[in-house]
Amino acid sequence: MSEVAQQNETDYERVQRSPEFQALRHRFRRFVFPMTALFLAWYLLYVLLADYAHDFMSTRVSGNITVGLLFGLGQFVSTFVITMVYARWANKHQDPVAAELRAEIEDGKLA
Repeated sequence: MSEVAQQNETDYERVQRSPEFQALRHRFRRFVFPMTALFLAWYLLYVLLADYAHDFMSTRVSGNITVGLLFGLGQFVSTFVITMVYARWANKHQDPVAAELRAEIEDGKLA
């Protein structure tokens, strides 16, 4: 990058180019993208079963409780589980690195 371009660069652009920020972003994407794909596949399975497998989804498990109802409730449960897993993962792997990066930026060491 030319010296003139570096002088016109904002603090955010310098931080964005830093290896520390790139590693933080890469780690975030490596966790979030697969988790999102997994949840969307699970949701798509639910929708497809609800639309094309009426007999299966209307199978009674106990009383008025059907497979479809359990799958629907499973959507809510999986959402909460994913949220808890992400929060635990972020607290352990992302937040400490982000706090260190923020401290370096605020101290002027990175920017």
